Amino acid sequence: MFNFLRPSGGAQVQRINAKDAVAQVAAGELTLIDVRDGMELRSSGKAAGALHVPLMSLKMKCDPSSPECLKQLALDKPVALYCASGGRSQGAAQMLAQMGYQKVYNLGGLYDWHAAGGAIERA
Repeated sequence: MFNFLRPSGGAQVQRINAKDAVAQVAAGELTLIDVRDGMELRSSGKAAGALHVPLMSLKMKCDPSSPECLKQLALDKPVALYCASGGRSQGAAQMLAQMGYQKVYNLGGLYDWHAAGGAIERA
């Protein structure tokens, strides 16, 4: 059922150190995407500055060929994704890499962001 989350070869996704991610987002060098659903976001907030793109709308909102692709995204700008624990964000990151994003990272979970000193904002 969740085969779309499994890597299918080719594109590589690496884990990014959370402290590095916090610094790169602050410097505007990295786009951060929260792939959790709206209920999760409302209950725990999101990483400050992150785009909220629920996993189910990732293809529509992040595929450069989609008319609904977010303007904040660019194939040549590094992007990191996170969820609650890192499982969904790994699959989502793999999808972005397959769409042509050149540098895609899995941050892990919101806890990793917060533990590295990243701010949380309420949704």
